[in-house]
Amino acid sequence: MNIKTNITKLHYDKNASGLLFNILKFASLFYGIGSGTKNFLYDKGILKPAKVNAKVISVGNLTTGGVGKTPVVAEIAKYLLAKGEKTAIISRGYGGKLSNKQINVISDGKKIYHNAQMAGDEPFWLAENTNTVVITSKNRVKAAQFAIKEFGVKNIILDDGFQHRKLYRDLDIVLADSEKMFGNENLLPAGPLREGKEAFSRADRLVIVSKNLNHEKAEKLARIMEKKLKIKTALCKTEPDIVYNINTNESLKEGTEITALCAIGQPEQFYQFLNNYKISKKITFDDHHQYAPEDIQEIKTTIVTTEKDAVKLKKFNFDNIYALKLKTTIDIEALLN
Repeated sequence: MNIKTNITKLHYDKNASGLLFNILKFASLFYGIGSGTKNFLYDKGILKPAKVNAKVISVGNLTTGGVGKTPVVAEIAKYLLAKGEKTAIISRGYGGKLSNKQINVISDGKKIYHNAQMAGDEPFWLAENTNTVVITSKNRVKAAQFAIKEFGVKNIILDDGFQHRKLYRDLDIVLADSEKMFGNENLLPAGPLREGKEAFSRADRLVIVSKNLNHEKAEKLARIMEKKLKIKTALCKTEPDIVYNINTNESLKEGTEITALCAIGQPEQFYQFLNNYKISKKITFDDHHQYAPEDIQEIKTTIVTTEKDAVKLKKFNFDNIYALKLKTTIDIEALLN
């Protein structure tokens, strides 16, 4: 187990302690000063976000990865496109090999120009699953201006944009995982928080994401958070749909013996969704892991992975790889209005 995996475990341990945690806790003081100073300057109007000639919707969260932003971004994009509104998704492109110092067009809404390794798994998945313009760049302001000029978009969706305050947004949507919530409630790197919970004062909407088969806890939590924070709160239900072969689309029979494999922020919930199969082994890589053939070529049983991982594994053309398709249910119209 490497250092990154150990740190992630500490992030969601309410009783975290020990030398490593104490070192991280000390480092969190400096992170907090940097984050707090930036937010203070924007809150007081000393720094001003840039406005662009389009409606900007930010989808983000207070914690590090694995909350479930990407499917919600996709649902918003599909909703806007169905209304006939040209839309672009802008992502930082984390994990992709393309330089995010430049503006990268991953898709123009009709054609995909880069694979998952170059674009990053999440931007590529968004390009595959929506007929939307998808752009990656560190400079979201220039990327938004480019999307407006080159593609005539009327809506910009910022994927993971809550902490990116350089671009003015018309709607700030913040997601929280109903099971993990805020972990040990410490700032990075000691905990998963990118900023303190006072940041909710900037949010226009809160979405509680329930990655479970029973949504009662999440429904109750959504009501509590809405009352406590006085923010309009929605529930997003994420459930397993089908398991299919990534080359042939053939469905996998329930009860099949499998090796469950993933490289995502919160792997436990993925494994729980596979309870209708006989999991003989679980293999967990770091989030955004770049797969090599040797990672999987010795696995003789059926491999089941996430769709996010599947976009990177498909290039190896192994016939024993299946992906779990998830079903996302959220009232987008109520969320945006």
